[in-house]
Amino acid sequence: MNRRSFIVQGSLVTFGYPFRKLLSFPEAGEAGTNLYAIFKNPASMYRPFVRWWWTGDKVERSELERELHLLKEAGIGGVEINPIKFPARTNDLDKPALQWLSPEWIDLLKFSCEEAKKLDMTCDLIVGSGWPFGAEWLKGEERSQAVVIGAKNLEGPMNYEVSLFDLLKEADPSISSPFSGRRMEMLSLLLAPAVINRIEEVKDLSDQISTETIHCKIPEGKYVLYVLVKIHGFMQVIQGAPGATGPVLNHFNKEAVQKYLATMSDSIQNRIGPLSNQIRSFFTDSLELEGANWCADMLTEFHARRGYDLAPWLPFILFKITSMGNTLYKPVLPYNIYESDVYDNPPIVEYGAGQGPEFKLMIQRMRYDFERTKAELIRERFFLPLLDWCKENKVKSRVQAYGREFFPLENSFDVDIPEAETWIRPGLGSRISDADYRVGRAYTVMNKYVSSAAHLKGKRKVSCEELTNIHLVFNETLELMKIAGDQSIISGTTHPVFHGFNYSPPNAAYPGWVIYGTFINERNPWWPYFRQFTDYKARLTALLEQAIMFADIAILPATADLWSIYGAQNDPFPLTMHPQWQTLVWESIHQNGNACDYISESVIRDASIQNGTLVYGPRKYRSIFLTQVESLEPSTANKLFEFVTSGGRIFFIDSFPSKAPGWKDHEQRDKEVQECMEKIKSYTDRSILVNKPGKDHTGWFKAIQEIYKISPYVQIDFPDKFVSQVRYQAKDVELLLFINSNMNASYKINITPSSSIVSGKQPWLWDAETGERYSLTFHSGSLSLDLGPADLKLLVFDKEKKGPVFKPVKSNDQTALLITNPWSVTGRHVNGTIITKELEKLSDLKEIPDWVNFCGTVIYQNSFIVEDQTKIEYLDLGKAFGVSELFVNGRNAGAKWYGRRIYPVKELIRNGNNTIEIKLITTMGNYMKSLTDNPIAQYWTNQGRTTQPLQSTGLLGPVTLY
Repeated sequence: MNRRSFIVQGSLVTFGYPFRKLLSFPEAGEAGTNLYAIFKNPASMYRPFVRWWWTGDKVERSELERELHLLKEAGIGGVEINPIKFPARTNDLDKPALQWLSPEWIDLLKFSCEEAKKLDMTCDLIVGSGWPFGAEWLKGEERSQAVVIGAKNLEGPMNYEVSLFDLLKEADPSISSPFSGRRMEMLSLLLAPAVINRIEEVKDLSDQISTETIHCKIPEGKYVLYVLVKIHGFMQVIQGAPGATGPVLNHFNKEAVQKYLATMSDSIQNRIGPLSNQIRSFFTDSLELEGANWCADMLTEFHARRGYDLAPWLPFILFKITSMGNTLYKPVLPYNIYESDVYDNPPIVEYGAGQGPEFKLMIQRMRYDFERTKAELIRERFFLPLLDWCKENKVKSRVQAYGREFFPLENSFDVDIPEAETWIRPGLGSRISDADYRVGRAYTVMNKYVSSAAHLKGKRKVSCEELTNIHLVFNETLELMKIAGDQSIISGTTHPVFHGFNYSPPNAAYPGWVIYGTFINERNPWWPYFRQFTDYKARLTALLEQAIMFADIAILPATADLWSIYGAQNDPFPLTMHPQWQTLVWESIHQNGNACDYISESVIRDASIQNGTLVYGPRKYRSIFLTQVESLEPSTANKLFEFVTSGGRIFFIDSFPSKAPGWKDHEQRDKEVQECMEKIKSYTDRSILVNKPGKDHTGWFKAIQEIYKISPYVQIDFPDKFVSQVRYQAKDVELLLFINSNMNASYKINITPSSSIVSGKQPWLWDAETGERYSLTFHSGSLSLDLGPADLKLLVFDKEKKGPVFKPVKSNDQTALLITNPWSVTGRHVNGTIITKELEKLSDLKEIPDWVNFCGTVIYQNSFIVEDQTKIEYLDLGKAFGVSELFVNGRNAGAKWYGRRIYPVKELIRNGNNTIEIKLITTMGNYMKSLTDNPIAQYWTNQGRTTQPLQSTGLLGPVTLY
């Protein structure tokens, strides 16, 4: 599609205050005509991608070709080629493994890219293999490093003796992927009182490190013996394929990063020519560095940047780390807890010595300085060289720019295709917890950061690793996948990359080669209907990438306080957030008809202030929410003061900032922040302290809207935490998307869009499932929305006037005909067996012994008599678990794969006797649980990752006609 940029002005309203906003859009055609054409028949570039795991690099040309054609037919528009370790517990059919970057591997890479191009498909290529990337050939300082602590609690008086071996063992962290060749070096040995109030109380015993055994005299009382240890070759690549496993790269070492990247690109391009002819982008997965935090010049760099020596304080700044580099905090909530009372931040479980109040505050400031220094070095030595390498090779960058030692917002700024991730997790579709950020949410906490960064830089393509799944493998339904994808859209992403498609030969033992993820595979019973899901996703992507997501509120998270108190977290799954309710803020804003972006202190400082508006790039905000922010740089506080004096409003949730982060000159900087905040507080109508969200976070923001006259761009009469929305704008077109994340309940709401949306425009309902559009009618400026289970309503406001009128389905209980005859049920199992049963009443098949482990197609047959066919328009299947397909009198009425199973049957019904046949496609999970001799089936359903409960399956009804 030919693209050009132009400027359009629109009138937006925040707090009832109108202002003009400049936006840049691609060409969209007159009055949305071309926009609808793009939506109705999306090009291949807008179709979902899949992460294509080359399992163990046991790949062959014929199978690569077969799978590309299979994906093309299923509506997939591109693949991310991702070599990965061969799955354990799997028969490899004696297939040989290729070495990453070997000539044979490169030749198959070229073949796959060329074959994809013939099919009008796009290829991306992951950097390295597994995550984070590394290789067997990395040496010395090129390998990841970590400085860690060990501590032993002692009570004197006593003469204490301990071996260096025992101390090193204590310090060695239990991470998930340690490198077997790691080498440990003891840096210091300290004896501290059980509670430290001053550094002078700590005794240095490091002169004994050169001996094999440590001897020390412990005075009367309680003490802690600290050991500070540097680990060389700290971590091994997680799930790396042959040639790209071994130690992880040191991301703090710029020369090593550049060498690694050049080795990859040179090896490939020296054999097949420029990669820009073959792939769209280099992909980098999230940087799960397990707590790696060191490089040879870390102390030198810290002193140069922060102005003091880190070494004496480092043992007390660090936490003891465990799996994935997580620290010894009380965890938020386990996955099997779906609802609980709202709670505040978890306490830190102290490892080693306690800290007196003043000492603890000092250490927290120094911890922030250390986290900031690491983030700066990672950006300078890893991210920027990575992006430069992509540019040099004329290939786009697609990066999940987050992990532990990273700026959560800024790292996505310069990425060509910034990427977030969305998971299928327990509770999705049934519960949304106010206490556990994971439960009920498919999007991760990073989605809002990544999409906000893209919006701040004017990017429309926001990628998402979508449908990631380790908890419900083989039990994912198309309906559950839809809910996850719809939530991705609300979080601001537009370009799904499904996780994923496993390279698996047809003759591999059932269910095939499975390394990870949602089981997108031709052996899944719902595969024949998968194209309906990909068509749905493609239409939404095609539309949203022509538009700009609107936001009228900015949120400043308490990043400095998080880093100071708890240390940087392992995003996208932080062990803790600060505050714990942070996600509730942006969610409640969208649930109540406004929209927001995350910002950062650097965004505030670099923004301009124009008539009470914070302006950064294409974004403009007249309101800023601070989520329990206590620490601010003085320059940020001064910019906020400028914002308030010019007419903007700041909402301080739970507290006002009172200090500056970091240690050096903190007294003076604290004073500057406090003085500035007092000036801000003097503007009582623009500096507003509000309570934090409670159990009803949706109602919390609605009350704020009403009290402080925050005008939503769409008024929602009865907001609910399962119902959310987002607004997009294109040339002369306004878009509102509403989703219902509940798969069991419906919501009927009335919405009133603002004049900036509806002025001079006609409202339409665009159906992303079918590609059709229908005109809607305002009633006193409002529209009625009936959101069924797992539903999405796409409302488009444009200047088109002609088209079919939307006619909602309306049930009439007085004419409803309930089918009560016994049902003839036939099950066609994926293992080839056929079972039959007569059911007097429809019921959950998992409760029937012969059917509890069924997997495949269940065929329900029945008949009914109609006396007056003119009174029958619809047939409603009621509750159905799985994809349903209906045949009436032998004629196909279509398939439904989510939500209400209501079929228009007016043209199919006849007077007299009628027959119906209902095909119900089940998931695989209950069957996999029964395969006790199948290690793959057991690992994903009964062992290892999770123990999945039996899932409801089949048709529950009631089946009615009306």
